[in-house]
Amino acid sequence: MELVDLSVPIETGMPVYPGDPEVSIGPALTVARDGVNVLGLHLGSQSGTHVDAPFHIDDSLPTLDALPLDRFCGPAIVVDARGLAPRAPIGAAAFEQIGSGRPGFESVIVLVATGWSAHWGTAAYEEHPYLTEEAAALLVARGVRTVGIDALSVDPTPAADFPAHRVLCGAHAVIAENLTGLDRLLRAQADGRPIEVSMLPLRLPGADGAPVRAVARVGQRVPHE
Repeated sequence: MELVDLSVPIETGMPVYPGDPEVSIGPALTVARDGVNVLGLHLGSQSGTHVDAPFHIDDSLPTLDALPLDRFCGPAIVVDARGLAPRAPIGAAAFEQIGSGRPGFESVIVLVATGWSAHWGTAAYEEHPYLTEEAAALLVARGVRTVGIDALSVDPTPAADFPAHRVLCGAHAVIAENLTGLDRLLRAQADGRPIEVSMLPLRLPGADGAPVRAVARVGQRVPHE
């Protein structure tokens, strides 16, 4: 069994979605002055590797604490969407293998590997590929209720109306963004190793989302019978 960290570090000045609160972290208490070390944190609910609740885009949709915990952990399928041009759409064809047209994938987490995490901390990070509205609708139709991506958003940055968010959130799905390390999961998946992912958020009542420590548990290769 292998554990793979899928999270970016939370640190002062880290990349955030345009308009979101900037991240600042520094000592609030110190051993020398106060007898203990305590950090002061200033960040937004969408900072770093995080999950979106449906409430993120619509006041009438469920908040983070209203969602079942199984939205945030479970078996994962990784879709290889690497090698695309900046700001390229990822269409429904990329997800045709998910479920083969059969619903019932509510417990499956679909991770979209664009390779864009390699641009973390650069201006190019905002030029990531994104899911089309049709791709999001296909995933919802197949029963998927948790979708993650190794990019700033499942929609373009900036986005006019967040179409992929609206489709996914409208189905009460969870969206995880700013993942990293998905290339390692693609290699494990190609080797026939099962993957389980945990992206449990902070317990924030009434929240639109929260940072997570996303971790994948990669099992042993399953032998063919």
